Amino acid sequence: MIDIKSADLSAREAYKLISGSIIPRPIAWITTLDQTHNVINLAPFSFFSGVAGQAPLISVAILRFEDGQQKDTAKNLLTTGEGVVHLVSEALVEEMNLTSASLSADRSELTLTNLSTVDSQTVAVPGLKEAKIRFEVKVHQYVPVKDDQQATISDLFILKVIAMHFDESVIDIDKHYVLAEALRPVARLAGPEYANLGRKYRLKRPK
Repeated sequence: MIDIKSADLSAREAYKLISGSIIPRPIAWITTLDQTHNVINLAPFSFFSGVAGQAPLISVAILRFEDGQQKDTAKNLLTTGEGVVHLVSEALVEEMNLTSASLSADRSELTLTNLSTVDSQTVAVPGLKEAKIRFEVKVHQYVPVKDDQQATISDLFILKVIAMHFDESVIDIDKHYVLAEALRPVARLAGPEYANLGRKYRLKRPK
């Protein structure tokens, strides 16, 4: 084994090792509105997971820029308290990648794509019409994550899913099963690398 102490690494080196180890990661592709409700921000984040089984809660950690500034998605979630989280399928991966560009807050990443929007039912933020799964969410809890010097380095959001939307092709509504083969989700690896869904298999849990 190669043993590494985190204290011996730069922040970038530690990030590379962690993001390269915790794989594959799902991608939260999030639309938010700025405080004027005139600009739709759209950006992908892969520090994304479910939180609870007894409540429809998901988590997204939005890393800050190196100068400590918040990203537009984090600012908008804090300002408006709501957004729409989309799951990324293979057919949309190129469009998703385009929206990772760094634009000024007054420009929408949608202008870089051929995507269209659809009105949401419970939040003011529109969703992406082309996404096969989208969740309308409201901020349930916000945690500023600090480093050893007490500088905020990441904005952690626990989001409550208020409404869910599924393309008919990706859900068995009678059993409430999501059909992974039809969704064809994309996962983030490290750096510019992504992965598709591979071979599935089952294991029975011990009693």
